[in-house]
Order: sequence, then C-alpha cells, then structure tokens
Amino acid sequence: MSLFACRWLPGKRWTTKQGPPKALIFLCHGYAVECGVTMRGTGERLARAGYAVYGLDYEGHGRSDGLQGYVPDFQALVQDCDDYFASVVRRSHVRRFFLLGESMGGAVALLLHRARPDFWAGAVLVAPMCKIADDMRPHPVVVNILRAITSIIPTWKIVPTADVIDAAYRMQEKRDEIRGNPYCYKDKPRLKTAFELLKVSLDVEANLLHKVSLPFLIVHGGADKVTDPSVSELLYQSAASQDKTLKLYPGMWHALTSGESPNNIRTVFQDIIAWLDHRSISMEDLPAEVEQKARHDDHHHHAAGNTK
Repeated sequence: MSLFACRWLPGKRWTTKQGPPKALIFLCHGYAVECGVTMRGTGERLARAGYAVYGLDYEGHGRSDGLQGYVPDFQALVQDCDDYFASVVRRSHVRRFFLLGESMGGAVALLLHRARPDFWAGAVLVAPMCKIADDMRPHPVVVNILRAITSIIPTWKIVPTADVIDAAYRMQEKRDEIRGNPYCYKDKPRLKTAFELLKVSLDVEANLLHKVSLPFLIVHGGADKVTDPSVSELLYQSAASQDKTLKLYPGMWHALTSGESPNNIRTVFQDIIAWLDHRSISMEDLPAEVEQKARHDDHHHHAAGNTK
C-alpha cells in the first residue's frame, strides 16, 4: 500500500537568520479530508513560524491507497502514522517533536501518545474527537448489532458527509473548496468506518482520557456541532498531564484552522504558535537568568490553573 506524505519547511530566510527549525510538527487530519490541500494553510503558517511540518494521508484518504472514505482498522491507521512519523524523527537532527490533530486526528494523536508515552514533547488538539456525547451514545445492544452488521456489509454507506461539511465550516467559500477538492471524500460514511470511529471514541473515553500525560493545548469552538466542546473540557479536567491548556472560542465552529473568518483563524494560530514556541525553547540553551524566569512563569501558570 502506498501512502501520500507531504511537508512544509521554513524558508531560506528563516534558516539563514535563525538556524534549524524550532521543532518538528506532525499533522493528524480529520475524517474524509487530507493533509496536502485541506491542511496546507496549517502547514504554511507553522513553517513561516519556524517549524518543520509533516503530514500523512491515512489509508482511504486523500492521495493514499485504499477504498476512499473507508477505515477498515483504526489501529492500523494509527500504526501507519507512528511508523512514518518515527522514521522522520530518526532522520532529523531536531530533538523536539509535537503532534497536531484535528477532529478525528485528535483521537489519532492521543493514541500515538499512548503507543509512545514519553516520546512526544506535546500535542495541539483542534476540536478533538475523544468521547461520544452522552445524548448520542448508542446502547450496548446497538453496538453489538453494528459489530455484527459490519462483518457482513462493511462498505455500506449511511449518513450524508455533506451535512458534516456544512456543520464544520462556517465560511461558504471553504465549504465549496472542500466539495471541489477531489482528494476529500464527500459521499456517505461507510458502515465499518462509522463503527471504527465509535469504537475508538469509546476506547479513548474509557481507557485514555485520564492517562494523557504529555503537555497539550486544546482549542475548540464554543458553537461546534460536530465534536462537543464539553468533551474537551472533560479531557482537560481528567488528564494526568501537569501542563495542559484549554482555549474555548465563543461562537466559533468546528474547523478552527480553516473554516472560520480570517481574523478568527489568525487568533487561533496566534494561540497555537505561542503555545508551541513556549515549549520549543531548550532550557539548556537559555542564560541562567532567563531560565529562572521561564521556570517561575511556568510555576505561576500552573498555580493559576492554566488558560481556559
């Protein structure tokens, strides 16, 4: 199977003046979209800020092989990302690496963290899919029925993806761009895919939320109808991490990094880049007085209960 990978690197002007990238950032895209086009804006903004950014289209997504829109095994998808991301890290001299997961990619990022608990320097979770809202949770009997049906008709299509696009992207021009992107899956989700997403959500909720120990930033739109902002609050409250930040944006929708107004997108990226910058500076490289101030600021930040 061939999987499509892409990257965005700081330009010559950056490397000439500043040296190597601040850190490596690995993108985990959402369901039905891909990295090369849909997340290009994210890659370009982070590269301009001095980061080397790498993305991988999952099996069945974008320009990768596989039946379009079909996720036969979520754990295999996570393993593909782990294999590729680790291979990039092995070839790089940069010693800090972060995950950035959007929507379904937030679950991918959390599962990558579970696979290598001490590997990642941190994660940015954009409207992450990490729990089924209580009023949407199917009865265990229904789950068992779905499991049985998926073994018979796994590629059967169910709910219109177009409804998700309309709910995710506030700006009409972005909705049109997604619909016109040949690498985005726009048909109904396949039954096995839906079951895999349900299964991984239940797994993350039951077995992972309270064990998340890496530094993380959650950004979530307060008016998101695709993933529930209250679930991000639950992750923030439950996680074992001592370095966690939650930023809720009142009135914003699901696709914070691409589907909002230019001013809103700029605000979100300012927060993301500031968070990354604060965690990409090596304490060993700082003068003693600057290191002392940074540690004092960190202590004050935690004592204040982080940003929310």
